[in-house]
Amino acid sequence: MIGDWYTHNHTALRSVLDSSEELGMPDGVLINGKGPYKYNTNVPDGIQYKTINVDPGKTYRIRVHNVGVSTSLNFRIQNHKLLLVETECRYTSQTNFTDFDIHVVQSYSFLVTMDQNASSDYCIVASARFVNETEWQRVTGVGILHYSNSKGHASGLLPLPSTDVSHPWFVVNQQRGIKGARPNPHGSHHYGQINITGTYILRSMPPTKINGSLRSTLNGVSFLNPSTPMTLADKHRLKGVYKLDFPSRPVDSKPPRLESSIINATYKGFIQVIFQNNDTKVQTFHIDGYSFYVVTMDFGNWTEDKKGSYNNWDAISRSTIEVDSHLQFVSLLYTSFSCLVVSFLMFSFRFNQGHGLLYLFPGITSEFEISEPRTLTDGILAKKHT
Repeated sequence: MIGDWYTHNHTALRSVLDSSEELGMPDGVLINGKGPYKYNTNVPDGIQYKTINVDPGKTYRIRVHNVGVSTSLNFRIQNHKLLLVETECRYTSQTNFTDFDIHVVQSYSFLVTMDQNASSDYCIVASARFVNETEWQRVTGVGILHYSNSKGHASGLLPLPSTDVSHPWFVVNQQRGIKGARPNPHGSHHYGQINITGTYILRSMPPTKINGSLRSTLNGVSFLNPSTPMTLADKHRLKGVYKLDFPSRPVDSKPPRLESSIINATYKGFIQVIFQNNDTKVQTFHIDGYSFYVVTMDFGNWTEDKKGSYNNWDAISRSTIEVDSHLQFVSLLYTSFSCLVVSFLMFSFRFNQGHGLLYLFPGITSEFEISEPRTLTDGILAKKHT
């Protein structure tokens, strides 16, 4: 597990957000809860670091999960290749990488063969991405890959990421390279042959002040948690707790506002969702306990003619996707649960049969799914109720 780390507790971090400020640079990056190996003289002595013991010639599966608050991380192992084989419990087509960007909540599995000189150790690195990497240089997690017959410490400079995030196409190409394993002998979900029953274009904008607090919005709406839990309101058919009026397209005619506003979707429909990021920072969108197919990604605004470029064959089912600034992704979301409400921090889906609750939100923090996004003042504990 890799992730950014703040020495202040969650109440102090929430106070920062409530004061309309950003969290700023974290105090470090942890690997399995441990600090960095002393890879240079700036790292203090006595810090415990993670060591992975391996045998020469063997191949290991290493599953990497970003459990941080808000920092995208680049993962790499000195002198070793990463063979991508799985993401979020779905097998992928096998592709080699020297390093890999992993965003908040995302998880990936790599096969790593111990084929290097076994007389020394090697550094395992997780460093911040989509930031000023010179200023954030100290925000780097470093562990050690230790061969069983190694006689020397890891040496040399830390390996650098192979791609430059200032060139957005490099970032897009990594995601486009993640495809489902096809043909699948166990059968494939033919998502490209299902009729789309609804389209929602969700545009995120730079944070803006609403009622004195800095808030993120989607289509001009920042979600306001109602005083009555939405699960109870939905179960008992309580009126006035939330509204079924979330706009399906961006709205420029109204000022940003706080609303308990929900998308009224169709039960068992096949929904097309376009995430469009007009913010200046990467946004991570996650559906807790659910999945979708990312069928295209591009720059600019989505139009109907984009459907002609959809990948309707080997897109992989995901639960989390990052959206770079001014980049739009399209996801197909199949509402297969018998009773479901999908709630997003700033908007919600309600499927019009049955009742229950499932959260979808950007920038959640960890395996425990407690949300403390950088621009939101109301963290959410995301649990599924059926």
